[in-house]
Amino acid sequence: MLTQIQGLHHVTSLASDARANNAFFTQVLGLRRVKKTVNFDAPDVYHLYYGDASGTPGSVMTYFPFPHAARGKRGTGEVASTAFAIPTGTASAWADRLAAHDTANIARDSSFGAARVLFDGPDGDRFALVEADDPRSPWDGAGISADMAIRGFHSAAMRLRDSGATAELLRFMGYDAVAQDGATTRFALPEGSAATVIDVETLPGAAPATQGAGSVHHLAFAVANRARQLEVREALRDTGWQVTPVIDRQYFWAIYFRTPGGVLFEVATNEPGFDHDEDTAHLGEALKLPARHEHLRTRLEASLAPL
Repeated sequence: MLTQIQGLHHVTSLASDARANNAFFTQVLGLRRVKKTVNFDAPDVYHLYYGDASGTPGSVMTYFPFPHAARGKRGTGEVASTAFAIPTGTASAWADRLAAHDTANIARDSSFGAARVLFDGPDGDRFALVEADDPRSPWDGAGISADMAIRGFHSAAMRLRDSGATAELLRFMGYDAVAQDGATTRFALPEGSAATVIDVETLPGAAPATQGAGSVHHLAFAVANRARQLEVREALRDTGWQVTPVIDRQYFWAIYFRTPGGVLFEVATNEPGFDHDEDTAHLGEALKLPARHEHLRTRLEASLAPL
């Protein structure tokens, strides 16, 4: 069993409009844009990162906004929703705030004993705000008081037709099955406190999802550094998983593998972080380009939508 996994690192999704995406996460949810860069494989498309003040692993939602991308279709074989932690007692205030910003499909319920607010993002991507006693410090630069602001990720929920092999994988990654609520099994790291929960809903008869705008592209798990990442990669390969080589993503190193249920997993390092090429006070302001795309700067600055 792996012991290096520390919880979620980031969640990466697809969008159809960079401006709408940026406005929703920074103005409605009150997260900080910690990096404005481009897709390594499609540099004409932004890669936008939103999180806490410094982009701490476990707080960062990232997006590839492909202009006018068709909306994805919800189903099995995907991350169905991403949940953020909010302070206990703030769900009602958040529901009111979301309603005031004309957010779609707002609902209130309780999950595994915690009050939450469900809602859709600009492309129909499903989110939840879950009340939790979370000690993490929030980004408070967006006009949302610190006693209400988002703390970071609470959990991610996968929807699968058959969860058996994925449950086995999560156990190998250090997660324990800790609770059951209907068709949903909750997995958590035994010593974790924040961003350490994965929910797996089993729906044997449901149709598969179709990826598009509003779909989660991959789910990334955190490890401390490259040495721990190589240990994870070797252990996964020894167990039969097809894992990519280590890839430099500028702000972390990454490896990827496809899970039995169809969801793409990444294991990302906490190093070097988002401040290694930009002062912390000015994160997310300038367009940062990978070295291999620096020669495209003039064209990209002219063609990418201003944010």
